[in-house]
Amino acid sequence: MPLSVGAVGATGLTSANDFVSSLGFARTKAMANGPAALGQGADVRDTNFGSILSTAVERIQTRQDYAKDLGIRAVTGRLDNVHDYTIAAAESKMTLELTAAIRNKAVDAFNEVMRMQA
Repeated sequence: MPLSVGAVGATGLTSANDFVSSLGFARTKAMANGPAALGQGADVRDTNFGSILSTAVERIQTRQDYAKDLGIRAVTGRLDNVHDYTIAAAESKMTLELTAAIRNKAVDAFNEVMRMQA
């Protein structure tokens, strides 16, 4: 069964928040309103860092697999609209770059904390 662009949530992204949400980093009311929102009926979701990270990596893999599938279909002539591949490849690349940037910021933050302890 061929995947569609909508199958991986690639359509309807109108802002950076939509893009980040599509990776699995959902903003909660507590995150949007700050610490004062906690305990006041805030929509607090699962905040287990490991599960958030795992979900994000799975979604990144899904985007990359989808782009790879479309690339193979484009090369073999089984893809009707080449624009679908172009869009999927660009989104896959941007997702990977965003992930690398987040990782780099996390490593920088860790290194800064280690420098403070020394």
